Amino acid sequence: MLHAELFQELGLSPNEARIYEALLTFGGSGVSTIALRSGVHRRNAYDAVHRLIEKGLVSEVFSQGETVYEAVEPGKLMELVKEKERLLDKALPELFSTYRSQRAVQRAYIYKGVEGMKNFLREALKVGEDMYEFGAKGGWFDPRLETFTKWFLTEAKKKKMKFHHIFDWEVQEKVPHVPEAVGKPYKFAPKKYTSESAIEVFGDHVVTFTGLGFGKLEDDLTIFVMVSPRLAASYRIWWKMMWDLLPEPKISKRR
Repeated sequence: MLHAELFQELGLSPNEARIYEALLTFGGSGVSTIALRSGVHRRNAYDAVHRLIEKGLVSEVFSQGETVYEAVEPGKLMELVKEKERLLDKALPELFSTYRSQRAVQRAYIYKGVEGMKNFLREALKVGEDMYEFGAKGGWFDPRLETFTKWFLTEAKKKKMKFHHIFDWEVQEKVPHVPEAVGKPYKFAPKKYTSESAIEVFGDHVVTFTGLGFGKLEDDLTIFVMVSPRLAASYRIWWKMMWDLLPEPKISKRR
């Protein structure tokens, strides 16, 4: 069975997946033949076939002899996925409300690695406010995040989020495409203040990073998230102080 695992990922039970695969592969047949071809016990095959009928993935063809069951064209799977998305979209506002009501006003937690970076950026999108970073190194542009970062920047644009970056000096030399990709406003800290960390502030969140490289994420990336309205407000004031003290970036004549 080449696609049974995929069908399970889409929400079918193991038996349903094997039977749907068998019907796609060999065509319509009766329950006894379906059981043989799919390797599912006949009694279990009968129940699974009828669940597939309820899901709209199998149809019955009545004849004078044994009832024959046929697979519905695979495009139906996409309809099922979209229906689940619709149901989830409808439930999300209430789920988010319940989730937020159970979270403390002030809290702290840690994310790790590439998936942790994705979680942090998803959280920023949920908040939907401007982001202020100092010590920025372009870690979002790690090749492993390429597709995700494009999606994130597109969604952020829809929410009219702006990024205010104070980059480490070396960004200009090592990943010069990053400032243009995130857009203005941005400035560069003096070279002597380069560090191995960075700080991001958005909404009530203060996020600190260790394990950042220029345009990449180190294997030991750790993201410390602190949620505190008063702390975030203070960090924004400190960020503004540094911003005001830094000169505007020089426009490069290189093309």
